[in-house]
Amino acid sequence: MKGIVSLLLMLVLSTIELVGQTGIFTASTDIGPVKTPGKTTYDASLGQYTLSAAGANIWGTSDEFHFAWVKITGDFILYARLEFPEIGGNAHRKAGIMFRESLDPSSPYADAVLHGDGLTSLQYRPSYGAETFEIKSIQQHFTILQLRREGTTIVASAAHDGEPLQKIGQIELGEKGKEFYAGIFVCSHDPDRTEKAVFSNLRLTIPAPEGFVPYRDFIGSRLEIMDVQTGHRKVIYESEVPFEAPNWTKDGKYLIVNQKGLLIKIPVEGGNPVELNTGSARFNNNDHGISFDGKWLAISNMPPERNGRSHVYVLPVSGGEPKLVTENGPSYWHGWAPDGKSVVFVGERNGEFDVYSIPVNGGKETRLTTARGLDDGPEYTPDGRYIWFNSNRTGTMQLYRMKPDGSAQEQMTFDEWNDWFPHISPDGKWIVWVSFPVTVPSGDHPYYKDVMIRMMPATGGAPRVLTHLYGGQGTMNVPSWSPDSRFIAFVSNTQLNAR
Repeated sequence: MKGIVSLLLMLVLSTIELVGQTGIFTASTDIGPVKTPGKTTYDASLGQYTLSAAGANIWGTSDEFHFAWVKITGDFILYARLEFPEIGGNAHRKAGIMFRESLDPSSPYADAVLHGDGLTSLQYRPSYGAETFEIKSIQQHFTILQLRREGTTIVASAAHDGEPLQKIGQIELGEKGKEFYAGIFVCSHDPDRTEKAVFSNLRLTIPAPEGFVPYRDFIGSRLEIMDVQTGHRKVIYESEVPFEAPNWTKDGKYLIVNQKGLLIKIPVEGGNPVELNTGSARFNNNDHGISFDGKWLAISNMPPERNGRSHVYVLPVSGGEPKLVTENGPSYWHGWAPDGKSVVFVGERNGEFDVYSIPVNGGKETRLTTARGLDDGPEYTPDGRYIWFNSNRTGTMQLYRMKPDGSAQEQMTFDEWNDWFPHISPDGKWIVWVSFPVTVPSGDHPYYKDVMIRMMPATGGAPRVLTHLYGGQGTMNVPSWSPDSRFIAFVSNTQLNAR
């Protein structure tokens, strides 16, 4: 009986502790003379924040609302999916993401805000005690909000589920180098009523610092998994030492990533990462993956004795000494044939990047693409009928597919985004990939950009945005589906412990 009582007491205490936590936020506070105290509840299992609050308004020269916040100095990106769980209520109730100079009710601030009637806007008070101004979005009823600070520039953006972010407005506010508050908020717009809002997939990103030099300087990495049907994202591991390109093992228990030239295995359910033995291959890049039968691992290693040029090797998935597959370099692995007898890779030959295939047990490489421009990211469909790849032969990077012999090449995406690294779900039904903005040159897929992960049926069709994130190079370069085709894994980036 004593043991049962102790167990019950432990469960009660753990529940109280969970409710009391505020996730990434330092604290939650009522701003102004609200009648009914507000509350922030964090559900760690779902990664959700539920805020309940009263408050007359966030407007005019003074505010009343509930605010969950963290102090930051410098640039940031705060992103979340948002909904009001209760139908009805005040049409002018507000919830959103806020930058605020202080916790004083009359403080200067800027926010990306969703109203109860669907209006979405950038609201701001330019100085202490000044009137509030507003930039209204043309569209309404957004579900995703983002607020970004870069120097003294504040940018508010929003998106509907499945769509790219749209810029609402931009202002100048605050001083560089000065500490401020960033967080999420709710205001009922009725002093005598409490309203709720739920924030999910919330990510606070501290972007690469000013003066950052690509491929010399790096920031931290977060390993995330996402349910492609519900859209729920979960961070399972993060490190100040950057890592890239997750592969899901065939038993569904681990994700393999590259880090500082090595490959490491990270448990999906949590736990410490362990190094995967790749023998003498100690300069592995982010092009690696597991054969369809789960027995073999292909890697792209850049050994000094081969002038640091990438070559493709294979080894048992459990680890061991790798066997060289490609004599010529640079060569970057991207896909296994379903029968495990050959691989497809990207090779630079005579200044042109093209898709090649080669037997894993020796033989000549076969060139599959010949169009001028960059061809990259080849990957077989599970039934072996097609190889998908990306190419900028039309000027923008788009997705294509072809037959395994290189014939019948056909374009599969047709919009303005630069699309990289198509990955086919194990059940053969879906394609996911990374989309870079038009501001990035079509032949480049750099680190630390605002990118999207998108999905469409494997037969083609209209792409749907699964999520927006800060990442790029190394986010999802290689096959990253879970064996049951329910989840994808990817890497997002942030400066950890840099607030």
